Amino acid sequence: MKKNYLPTLLALLLVTQLSMAQQTTKKDSVIGSLVTADSTLSNRLDKVEKTIAYEKKRESHFMVVGLATMGFVLSQNTLSQNGILTKTSTNSLADADRFEFSPMLLWRHGKKLLVEFEPSWDGNALGVNWADVSYFVKPGFIVRAGYIVLPFGIYNKRLAAGWINKLGSDPTGVADSPPASDFGVEIEGGLPLGSMKWSYDISLTNGMQLQKDGTIQNAGIVDNNTNKTVTGRLALLPFSNSSLEVGVSGMYGKVGDAGSTQTSAISTMYAFDINYVKKVGPIMVNVKGQYNQVNISSVTYTNPSDSSRYTFKNNSSSYFGQLSLRSVNAPGILKNFEVAGRYVGYTTPAMSSWGSITSEYDVALDYWLSWRSVIKVVYESREVKNNTPANLGGSPGGWNRINNFIIQYSVQF
Repeated sequence: MKKNYLPTLLALLLVTQLSMAQQTTKKDSVIGSLVTADSTLSNRLDKVEKTIAYEKKRESHFMVVGLATMGFVLSQNTLSQNGILTKTSTNSLADADRFEFSPMLLWRHGKKLLVEFEPSWDGNALGVNWADVSYFVKPGFIVRAGYIVLPFGIYNKRLAAGWINKLGSDPTGVADSPPASDFGVEIEGGLPLGSMKWSYDISLTNGMQLQKDGTIQNAGIVDNNTNKTVTGRLALLPFSNSSLEVGVSGMYGKVGDAGSTQTSAISTMYAFDINYVKKVGPIMVNVKGQYNQVNISSVTYTNPSDSSRYTFKNNSSSYFGQLSLRSVNAPGILKNFEVAGRYVGYTTPAMSSWGSITSEYDVALDYWLSWRSVIKVVYESREVKNNTPANLGGSPGGWNRINNFIIQYSVQF
């Protein structure tokens, strides 16, 4: 699991139900209805809703929840470089991509204020997934400030938690390009649209920082220039049962350091996502997908090997498509099994020092001990083809194939 992500299905449920319980008597709230039910959560949230909605007048409430992911990884790596094949095998009871312990602290102050903080330990380092304060202005309108998860696509905000992710790791490129979190302010909400529903989520943040090799990273708590980045997502749920959600996202802002030769660099990014969950006969069908496009305007870079200047078309794209099936009417323990598959593609700029073409497919058999506790047996196969010129340290024609066998346990507590 990556360090910066938000298990938003839980967090959005928490903040939504807190707001709705305090401001309206309608159980089918606007924001709550915007979260499309997953096959592991459908019709199982009543107890959580009642616990969250409970309020003692004029008193504050403190709650600790969170998530944990752990397991075994057997990895085989085959590297082809300059016509030479190298094979290595490793195994581990955890690794940084598939181990995480993240307690989530929630403090509600009065009727309209919620403080959220989630630290995270991945076995190597202690980080923070997010830390913010939310103010519930009215139903369908929330204002948030702090270290927030950016409203770009659905994966980081809705699917990254181990107990929600049906596979063993995050989709390469989608989950980390652009970076998931940033410091800033955000407004989100939703409204009915006839028999349909729509939601909005817009943020203003410090933005990203362009590195010397053309990659981008989070600028951090101190902005690297005087401009801010705008990120937003609009989503539509066209059916009255909320089985389908389609969304479009955009991000725009300067990424170059102030006063540098790259100060004019601007990032323009967009994403499309889909989420479909519906019971078809005895089978719960669950489809999810996202496409990201990252474009950085043309600037010059320095070749670290000889200090020469060069440029390239700094465009990257990534996507994933996922399907899972579960027989909800099967007898006995059979109804606890779910099969899932995912395909991932990630292409970084040719002629750059990090140019590559990545393709990956994952398959999993999941066994649900409860609606928030799952054991996964996963097979992953990833191939990375080198697309970096030799003068930038690349090995054109080289490739790296990584096969992982994973046994993983994830729980939300």
